[in-house]
Amino acid sequence: MSDTIDVRIESIAAGGDGVGRHEGLVVFVPRSAPGDVVRVSAERHDRLMRGQVVEVLTPSPLRADPCCDHYDLDRCGGCQIQHLGYEAQLDAKGGFIRDSITRIGRVPVDKPGVEASGKQWRYRGKLTMKLRHVDGRWVAGLHRYDAPDEIFELRDCPITDESVLASWRMVLEKQELLPQAWELRAAVRVLSSGFAFTLEGGQDWPTHNEFFSSIDSMTELWWKPRGGSRRLLQSKTTDRAGASFTQVNPGVAAQLRGWVLSLAGAMHPATAIDAFAGTGDLAAAMAADGVRVTAIEIDRDAARLAASRLPAGSRMIAARVEEALPGSLPADLLIVNPPRAGLDARITDLLQSMAPGRGPRGIIYISCNPATLGRDLQRMRSYRIRSLRGFDMFPQTAHVETVCELVPEA
Repeated sequence: MSDTIDVRIESIAAGGDGVGRHEGLVVFVPRSAPGDVVRVSAERHDRLMRGQVVEVLTPSPLRADPCCDHYDLDRCGGCQIQHLGYEAQLDAKGGFIRDSITRIGRVPVDKPGVEASGKQWRYRGKLTMKLRHVDGRWVAGLHRYDAPDEIFELRDCPITDESVLASWRMVLEKQELLPQAWELRAAVRVLSSGFAFTLEGGQDWPTHNEFFSSIDSMTELWWKPRGGSRRLLQSKTTDRAGASFTQVNPGVAAQLRGWVLSLAGAMHPATAIDAFAGTGDLAAAMAADGVRVTAIEIDRDAARLAASRLPAGSRMIAARVEEALPGSLPADLLIVNPPRAGLDARITDLLQSMAPGRGPRGIIYISCNPATLGRDLQRMRSYRIRSLRGFDMFPQTAHVETVCELVPEA
């Protein structure tokens, strides 16, 4: 049963919801801004409440008019904080990092700065959508934030590059050549030449050759059938890494990479491990400066490309990081760039268990999830934070990249 209450929003939580209080209970309110006074339809869940804005009684000066029609009309779940001005978004993301490290990692830190994106709109080089068969045609769309089982048909996405949307239109023009299914999931990712298309779902795809040849600018076609693993079906390139490793926001990715390399250079390592190395951008740059690098990457296509970029004296290991790391240490520097789930406990346990002087002299942790970064820091108490910086890889969303530099406790 829901209650209608008036709430003053105090801050933004990590997922993008506004946070206020009512009669001693924390209230989470999507699409609200710090400083708002809002009338909310809220339901109690144990010791907290969740609600939806019924009316903005007093708007915060931090508010901005959303650029995207889908944001309000279709309640799009792709962006969570488009209703905030950009400076307020950056400030909120610094808060996400600080709160996760302080609350989960149990390490008090100041709110770090977050490097702005040069593009606040049209920056995304990739767009993933759900495809559902409705009235004899495929409808491509995104989920609603308050009804994740529902999708709406996407007309435009202002955070996505026009070339990605144009590529999607080409795909949908050939939708009769997609496999038979009720639901599919697909992604378009722009490459240096053309685009990669990755499809998930379906059991048989007898028309995939015709589909690929009918779209001239499609340079890679990947498919993950239901219950199977992803594989490359067709390619007009030799890189074979377009399905996973082209940067979504190239400008911010370059900023982040430059910052990591500057931190690495300041440590003057003779040896380094680049774990979760992808196609080897960091590994190749360090190796070019004379560092002996061991790069570790489980995706064999990416690992093959990375290996081709490394000089003699450096090496690539195509394996899981938690399995390859013990045999790769010792090293002066360890760089880790894990997925959202963070580091496997075997990695943090190994680093924590190493005797003083035996572990890396420095760890650079690149995180796309402040919560798992905080958890992993709590597991590695023998290291302390020397520097912390955020990077706004995904403006208008609640996601933030963090670079955390760690050194052994004295």
